[in-house]
Amino acid sequence: MTWDDDSYGDPVRRRTEPRSGRQILAQVAGYVGLVVAVIALIVGTVYAVTAVGVAVNPGGFAADSARGQGVALPPVSEPLDDGDVAAGPGESTEAPTGVTSSEVAPMVEPEVDTSAEVEESWVSRIAEATGIPARALSAYALAHVSIAQSEPECGLDWTTIAAIGSIESGHGSHGDSTLDADGTVRPAIRGPALDGNGFAAIHDTDDGVLDGDTEWDRAVGPMQFIPSTWDMWGIDANGDGVADPNQIDDAAHAAAMYLCASGPMTSAEGWRGAVFSYNHDDAYVDKVARIANEYAAAVN
Repeated sequence: MTWDDDSYGDPVRRRTEPRSGRQILAQVAGYVGLVVAVIALIVGTVYAVTAVGVAVNPGGFAADSARGQGVALPPVSEPLDDGDVAAGPGESTEAPTGVTSSEVAPMVEPEVDTSAEVEESWVSRIAEATGIPARALSAYALAHVSIAQSEPECGLDWTTIAAIGSIESGHGSHGDSTLDADGTVRPAIRGPALDGNGFAAIHDTDDGVLDGDTEWDRAVGPMQFIPSTWDMWGIDANGDGVADPNQIDDAAHAAAMYLCASGPMTSAEGWRGAVFSYNHDDAYVDKVARIANEYAAAVN
């Protein structure tokens, strides 16, 4: 996530009302004419880039390689009955100390119905093909499924989210950090102090609750949100009652919403503009495109 303090005042960014996992599954199944489908569904059209772009890359867009090319929607399982038990599926410059759930945020009503699950066989196969840890991949895939239903015009897919997760934190594995089975990064990932020394100067906005710093803000979690951005976009995507930037489901879903707030990502200009909003650096956008395309090539 960019650490430029001008990046978080965009008035066009508005959160949309989330849909439940059951609604997602019902509509996805309806699209393909099946009730319990294990089938890949293409979300949106993959656009061929034939024009030279001039929006955020003055040097122009190289065809195809300048953006993520898009992949099929991950297959999802039928929501479980209430009586069933669900099966679990940037950089830091200091040693993180960890953040407890009570410190992250007050308990909130889940904003995403977590009854939807990506097929375990799909997760295993794609994780092996791409090298993405299965727990992180599951989070990226669920964010893809959810955003495809709530904002179908966006066109964002899991390869772009995963590419950002790879760059920002190595999918939650930066330094000594690892992802727990519940998707929480331990120890918590905290970036350098945004004190103006090589970064934007952003004074503390969260009393140190998320980033452990009461003087300056720091980017936190596997997707590297600064506290003020998390305050706007944070979401409880795993249904534990807490919107936690160090929980991969929450962070991936928030990143998806943030990206889609820039508008449709189905053209080269739209895709690059969205990723550029995440980090105002054309080289960063190019790197996300390269990694996203590598993931897509590994599974297509």
